[in-house]
Order: sequence, then C-alpha cells, then structure tokens
Amino acid sequence: MEQYAAVLLWAIPGFLVFIIIEIVYGHFKNKQTYTFMDTLASLSSGMTNTLKEALGVVLVVISYPFILDYLAVIELENSLSLYFIAFICIDFASYWNHRLNHKINVFWNIHVIHHSSEEFNLACALRQSISGLLGYGALFLIPAAILGVPASVISILVPLHLFGQFWYHTRHIGKLGWLEYILVTPSQHRVHHAINPIYIDKNLSAIFCVWDRMFGTFQEELDDEIPVYGVLKPVQTWNPIWINFQHFWAIFCDAWYAKRWVDKLRIWFMPTGWRPNDVAERFPRSITEDVYNIEKYNPQYTFTQKAIGVFHFVAINIMIFYFLSNFGELSVQFRLIFGLIIFASIFGFTSLMDLHSWAIKFQIFTGCIGLLLLWIPNAQPLFAELFTLQIGLTVYFAFSLIFTYWNMAAVPSQPQNT
Repeated sequence: MEQYAAVLLWAIPGFLVFIIIEIVYGHFKNKQTYTFMDTLASLSSGMTNTLKEALGVVLVVISYPFILDYLAVIELENSLSLYFIAFICIDFASYWNHRLNHKINVFWNIHVIHHSSEEFNLACALRQSISGLLGYGALFLIPAAILGVPASVISILVPLHLFGQFWYHTRHIGKLGWLEYILVTPSQHRVHHAINPIYIDKNLSAIFCVWDRMFGTFQEELDDEIPVYGVLKPVQTWNPIWINFQHFWAIFCDAWYAKRWVDKLRIWFMPTGWRPNDVAERFPRSITEDVYNIEKYNPQYTFTQKAIGVFHFVAINIMIFYFLSNFGELSVQFRLIFGLIIFASIFGFTSLMDLHSWAIKFQIFTGCIGLLLLWIPNAQPLFAELFTLQIGLTVYFAFSLIFTYWNMAAVPSQPQNT
C-alpha cells in the first residue's frame, strides 16, 4: 500500500494538470466541457477512491497468487514479451469485469459512479468506485495464471493499465483513423458513456478495442447521433459517497418489499434495472425515456456558495497530499481516523452543495466534534508527533464553521432540498 500511495502522490497532480489544460483549451475554443460543481464532484470522487485504495478497504475473496499456485501450467521467462502478454491478459480481464458491471444489478452499483456525470471530460475519468468492497477480480485473470504470469508483474501493470484509460475521456479529440481498429479512442469511449439507445452498454474495452469487435459489443460513434451523457436513472447529487451506494440502496429496498422470497434473492443477480413486478407497481421509479431532452442536474449557486465549495475542495486536497506523502509514517489506527475525517469532510461539503436542508447542521456538528476530538486530552498521544497536522485540521474545522455561518447569513432564503 505504501508503494501505491507513492504512485498516487505523483499521478494525481499529473491528472490535475491535464484537466486544467483541457479547461483552458475548451475556453479558448469556445467549447467548454466543464461545469463548476460537476467538476468538483468528479474530483471529489477521485479523492474518495484514492483514500479507499490507499487504505486497502477490501475483503479479498480470492487472490491472484492463490489461483496462480493452483492453475499455473507453464512459467514465462522474465522478458519484455512477458510484460506484453501480462498486459493483454489484464486488458482481457478488464473487458469481462466491465461487462459484468454493466449487465448484473448488484455489480452495476460498483460502476455507476463512473457513468454518473452528465458531462464528459478528463475529470469524469476520476469518478472511480469505493463500493467494490469484495476482491474477486482475480477470477478474470485465470488466463494469466495458466500462463504462469508472476503476481509481481500483475501488480506493476494493473495501475499502469488503469492510468492508461484516463486520456480518452475527452470531447476535444475526433476519430483517429486506423487506430480506431486497435485502441480504445475518445470517440469510442464517448459512445460508452452515452445513454442514447443505440449506444447503451457498448464499447466495454479498456485499452484494446479488439475485445468489443470480437464479442459483439462494438459501436462506432455516429455523426448524426450526438452522445448524451449520464445514466438512465439520474443520480441528482454531487455527493460521491451517496452515488456509490445509491443503486445498492434501491436494490435493497426492492428486495425488502418484494413479496416472493425468490425475488428477494434473485433481484441482486438479475440484469441491470430489473425489478419484481409487485414492487415496481407499488413503488414506481422514474427512468429517462427521452434522452434528447434531459434537464441536467444543475442547482444555481451564489458566489459565496461557490467560494465555500472551493475552500473545502482545496483544504481536503491538502489533507490528502499530507496523507499520501506521510503514509508510511502513519500508524494503521491513525490512517483510519484520518481517512474517516476526510471522508466525512467530502460527504459534508458535497451535501452542502446539494443544498440539503440538513447539510448545514451536519457541517456544524462535524466541525464541533472535529475540534473537540483534536484537543481532548485522550487525543494528544495520537497527535504527539503530528502537531502541524493538528493545527491544520483545527484551522480547517474552525473556518468550516465560520463559512457555514457565513453561508447561512449571506443566503438565508436559498432553496433547499430535504
């Protein structure tokens, strides 16, 4: 985990640089693909995923070293060809894992966060899941295990494979000629993120588009069919933590109210969106039918509210930078506590930007509890060697309370969600 935290420490600033370049390019080309809160929501989602991955919050059901021990038939020599074959195996596994996420109800919950943005840009690429709490991905790497690909090689290539999927989340690059027959391109991935009927569940490959062409899931971007982005059941929130578990909660509620026990069980593994008839009749749920006339989720904000959102976003980024740069020196206990503080901060400020009526109370509560926990005597041993962090968090919670009051005083009549 320490090595992965170190990689993220370098990768995240690189992603932010490219996002800024795309924003500037869109401005000068008069084709801006970013909106204020959608961008903060995407980047906040990336922050939650970074924390989850760094903390290793996952229960491994089956590991790659385990299946490697039992299934290895040959052992490839350590060479450039080994890494190439391993990368192909990882890409093949990614295709089938991705296809599973799109086709089965419970697995869609893991992936919906990535499709939740109603925009399409590089920031959207950072909308990664925190709800994948069971580690079963090794099952898709059985071909690699049979070939005897070492686990160390898989560990090196998996992050590179993931980072290699960043660049094609853009609307500024058109079709790329002969590369369209080999690689996943921005044009192909725009199709994948679209909810147009002809585009749904198409182009599931990660790096090499040959899998889509082989297994019947390829769809070219059509000149007369402009992609519309999002999901058919719009998430209607900027809160990445809620987006991650929204679909799971919907399935859980349907399972709870279903009359037949068989429906309570099978709903989890039925095709995405399936609901028992009795539940669908009692609790109808809206789904987008006319994708060409969607009103995007876009609450209106005052300058004060936007300033508060930026303050929280910048402060939380500083926390994450500290967390990753000092990861190896932090105890497991402190990592979990610090991670919880960051998760609560992201949940609080994005709920505030959703204009929920309870969000201001939540911010006041977490601010007061945060200050109390930082300075009660029992907390002193935990911060004995991290006094700078203690002061920094104190400043953050204090300003959070001040800005929350400022928000209340500046916009007392703002419309609020319940």
